[in-house]
Amino acid sequence: MSSLASTSTTTRSTAPGTTGTGRLPRLPQPFKGMTWLVWHQHRAAFRTVLGASALAVAFIVFQRSQLHTAGYDATSTGLRLMPVLLGVFLGAPLFAGDLENGTAKLVVTQSVSRTRWLTTKLALTALVVVVSTVALSVGFGWWWNLYDESTGSAWTSGPVFNNTGPVPVALALLSVFGGVAIGVMLRRTLAAMAVTLGFTVVVQIVWSHFLAHFLLSLADVATITTNKGVSFQHVMPTLPPGAHQVNWSNPPYITGDGKLLGWSTCNEVQTEQAHDLCMKKADVVGWSVDYLPVSQMNGIQWFGASILLALTAAVTVFLFLWGRKRLT
Repeated sequence: MSSLASTSTTTRSTAPGTTGTGRLPRLPQPFKGMTWLVWHQHRAAFRTVLGASALAVAFIVFQRSQLHTAGYDATSTGLRLMPVLLGVFLGAPLFAGDLENGTAKLVVTQSVSRTRWLTTKLALTALVVVVSTVALSVGFGWWWNLYDESTGSAWTSGPVFNNTGPVPVALALLSVFGGVAIGVMLRRTLAAMAVTLGFTVVVQIVWSHFLAHFLLSLADVATITTNKGVSFQHVMPTLPPGAHQVNWSNPPYITGDGKLLGWSTCNEVQTEQAHDLCMKKADVVGWSVDYLPVSQMNGIQWFGASILLALTAAVTVFLFLWGRKRLT
């Protein structure tokens, strides 16, 4: 960190990291603001994150304003990789570089407590991550509304659920703070980046399984039924806009007394007349289709994000407990 290594113009160093009196150099007066100092040290990484996010948002806004859906899938994939990239290139080196090159020891000799240094770095990094991911989440959500109208993309799918609302923010924060913790423990930048890559990939995989097998099961399933029979062409009822059909592969029929019959009922008949007769004998009066209303999307996202944020908070507590004694 070049600013931390600066010395007064009236003092000459006789050895790396020491002054002529044998003491570590003090920070020049202009450099005593910790927020400015942290920004100056990591300005290249912070500006890269903010700049790349701004370009991505500009692209999304342009495509959406032109009513285009081209590039949607590629953008979705890129946004899903963002937590991984932030964890590896922003989180892992945040303290690992300082611990590896000795800057951490210099910092704590400048009347700066470990807690203050840790707090400032984490807070400023978190601010950059939140600003970037919130902007991308809002922009992508706006674009998805257009994409959904033209393709019927389900809100329960990973590309939509994980890239809109609070979820991408929470995923990014967990990945970055997890990378920071790994860097603090390993104290080597390249090693920390490699391990963080594995950590963030595992987080993505576990989160995807959690979403598919648990999180969506918390939603209240709604059911739509019909009572005007079932045509030979199997035309199903129209669901509300944005609804995700749960039993899409095997929606059951409903009988006059409320019983449900499998979708394969009367499939063996070959003609419309025979089909209608078979349905009449089975007392089938219509369809029974289960679905998840899009109105539940926001609540489920916040519940999932709260779990991710709780894990991030636990990592943060660990960093402060570890850093107060070993962050040098």
